[in-house]
Amino acid sequence: MRADGKRAKGLTAIEQAIPFIMPKRVDAQNYVTEYLDEEIIKDYIRDVRREKGIRLSRMAVVIAAYYLAALKHPYVNRFVMNSRIYDRNHFCVSFVMLKNRADGTPDETTIKVFMEPTDNVFTINQRINDLIVKNSQPVHMNNTDKFAAFMFSLPVLPKLVMALVRLLDRGGLLPRAIIDLSPFHTSMFITNLASINTTHIYHHVYEFGTTSVFLSMGKSIPNYLSGNLGDKLMPLSVVMDERICTGHDYAMFNKTLRRFLENPRSLERSEEKVSLPATGAV
Repeated sequence: MRADGKRAKGLTAIEQAIPFIMPKRVDAQNYVTEYLDEEIIKDYIRDVRREKGIRLSRMAVVIAAYYLAALKHPYVNRFVMNSRIYDRNHFCVSFVMLKNRADGTPDETTIKVFMEPTDNVFTINQRINDLIVKNSQPVHMNNTDKFAAFMFSLPVLPKLVMALVRLLDRGGLLPRAIIDLSPFHTSMFITNLASINTTHIYHHVYEFGTTSVFLSMGKSIPNYLSGNLGDKLMPLSVVMDERICTGHDYAMFNKTLRRFLENPRSLERSEEKVSLPATGAV
């Protein structure tokens, strides 16, 4: 039993064998790009701002859709460690944000957002905003920053600490406190490259840690099929560790994710108005 998960049960023989055939995530990375109707997302964000006075971000909408789809298809929240498949016992999302140092020079910090079972798009958006505001302070260092600064304060310490962390991680003995600090021990990593006017990329899933999926949001492109070049598509590149579930499981998850993003109102999880999409998930 690990602090962040337990061994997956009910796996077929081939599912158990795959992590030994492909022991590294670099062996098992699959790539796909989804093109989302950005007009639907923009209209929803505009409507929410007008109706409720809430400023939703595109990234919050995508994260909320991914999380709610993962609740319907929990297989995508698995991870592989030491050639064994685990069910994660929580759900979190990591991303890098830009900030300015006290002298005005740009800097980066990593934020990790933990989800609750009752979360919807509004609570997720608020939690992200609160963390961004907190971590935007020039003098602020979050716990991950402090830990990294300590590690690299001595020349030999980083190698020793990383070797120990890797060893404990492989043995399932890494403390939950360290797991919570690490942005690489996460259900999903996401980057919004549209915020810096950059196209989407296929970002590797890290060998260190437990990241099984990496999403990249790119800047908008024209929707040539709509007949109106003013309509935009949002490219969403996904790199996934194929070992955590079957291709059918990923396909069903992707279908549910699209349903949420094509009907963003469902992300509000208001039972009196909207029911969650029906799926064939176990």
